[in-house]
Amino acid sequence: MLLNDKIFLIISTFSSFYLNLAQNKFALKKIILYTAFLFLLTTKITAQENKEIQIENSDFVDMNQIEIPGAIVFTGNVRVLHNGVRIKCNKAYHFKDEKYIKAFGNVQINQGDSIFMDSRYAEYDGKSEFAFATGDVVLRSPESTLTTDTVYFDKKNQQAFYNTYGTIRNKENTLRSKSGRYYVDQKKYKFTTAVTVTNPESTIKTNNLDYYENSGHAYVFGPSTITSKENVIYTENGFYDTTNDVGKLSKNSKITLDNKIIEGDDLYYDRKKNYSRGINNVKITDTINKVIATGHYAELYRNAATKKDSMILTKRALVKTLVEKDTLFMHGKKIIVSGPQEDRVIRAFNNVRFYKSDMSGKCDSLHSNNKTQLTKMIGKPIIWNNENQMTGDIMHLIGNNKTQKLDSLKVLNNAFIIQKDSLSKNGYNQIKGQNLYGKFIDSKLKEVDVVKNAEVIYYMYNDANEFIGINKTVCSKINLELEENKINSITFFTKTDSHIYPEADFPENARKLRGFLWRGDERILSKDDIFPAEEIALDDKIQIEAKKKAVAAEKPMEIQKETLEYDDNKKVEEKKTEKKATSKKKTTPKK
Repeated sequence: MLLNDKIFLIISTFSSFYLNLAQNKFALKKIILYTAFLFLLTTKITAQENKEIQIENSDFVDMNQIEIPGAIVFTGNVRVLHNGVRIKCNKAYHFKDEKYIKAFGNVQINQGDSIFMDSRYAEYDGKSEFAFATGDVVLRSPESTLTTDTVYFDKKNQQAFYNTYGTIRNKENTLRSKSGRYYVDQKKYKFTTAVTVTNPESTIKTNNLDYYENSGHAYVFGPSTITSKENVIYTENGFYDTTNDVGKLSKNSKITLDNKIIEGDDLYYDRKKNYSRGINNVKITDTINKVIATGHYAELYRNAATKKDSMILTKRALVKTLVEKDTLFMHGKKIIVSGPQEDRVIRAFNNVRFYKSDMSGKCDSLHSNNKTQLTKMIGKPIIWNNENQMTGDIMHLIGNNKTQKLDSLKVLNNAFIIQKDSLSKNGYNQIKGQNLYGKFIDSKLKEVDVVKNAEVIYYMYNDANEFIGINKTVCSKINLELEENKINSITFFTKTDSHIYPEADFPENARKLRGFLWRGDERILSKDDIFPAEEIALDDKIQIEAKKKAVAAEKPMEIQKETLEYDDNKKVEEKKTEKKATSKKKTTPKK
């Protein structure tokens, strides 16, 4: 007997009594009491019935206690209902005492509009509200479809799970894994073991993945790769928006883009915009250009069509470039690298410093063009080459495109070269003029021309390194040839005023040319000297923060704001679209 039949029987039982009482005006209070009793009784029965499994329909009913003890057999168009779960099948065994159903043939199980499951066979436990289905199982939700061999459904906890390899398909992605769990309320799949997510743009491979079917957001944990035509991403803890191709990575992560590899504590990637960002301990390796860039903040922009990529570095920024089988280290508060290999441009700003084994320097800003092999040092530039200190208003370093070696040097306005004399105690060899032009051979300064208002002071020695005197000369132009970092010959041109003084006859206050400033204490002697004090302090602070984040990265990433608010934001956007459409309708003029 169905629930409705039982309620009708109760009502019928009390109907005649109710009418008799209604005829007696003195029995009004009793009518009210009986009505209340009737309501309570029907409510109690309804509550009890909801816990029972109801057979809504069956073409045939049978019982065979020998073959199937304790079961009623229902055959043909069987429909079963229990607490919001509906089951349809060709045949069902109903074990009433155990509140248990076994369903056979074209089995369909659904819960409202959230779960639809098809299979060849299924069982349902009404006590625990637990079901399992096997045999060509298809589990459908509003956003996706799962196919596997066996699915278990826990209604109380609103979870479905499988352990027999399953494939999930939605509009954008195909997901396959050995085992997985679906959380109905969250619209989330949790996959473990041999997980693969594929779409036309990319493929994800991992052993641990949480996938939100409404938003297409994926969270990976443990060794994972995301591969597309343009790049390969590796991470051990990350978030990836499969719809918009946006990723956030937080542990042992790297992005490979053609010839570039990006690493960092926290990486962000937007494939559609060809944009990447790294925070803390960022390293960008350019395998073709033989450039390594590091810093605690970096942005990389790619132009797939023109291949004119650009890179911005700040916070302990450093660019390492292989030059003449030697490494050039360059630091600036901000460094920008752009263009392909043949036309690469490096720009550095604010307290720029560089170091190479045979050369180092400082300036306010720097501009280097690989195509022209021209490096411009702007703003208080200074270069130390071997033992030579060179200064001027503007400096140009010029390389050779064929040899890829340093070829020449230009110092424009207020050119000044100082070299500490190796044999005297406080002697300095000095050359100054308006402009200076130097020639390098094997990275060593071999020849120097100083033009306009040229002056020189240098300590002279014979072949036996015996001191001869101090030469002071003023002329229009000076040519020097150097050998093993020492002046080998010097030639003076036009309007020469030259004197050689014994050391005793040359006052010390006259031994330094106007504008003399020895900056030996500022010299960058190693790659470790390339960072100023404030950058070192910043690095120390960031490393402390990085250690804390590394501990947090040992746990799966927290759910991102865009995932939690996806449905709400979607509703807002839909309302905006509807409002715009309505507004257009109202403003459309009549013909």
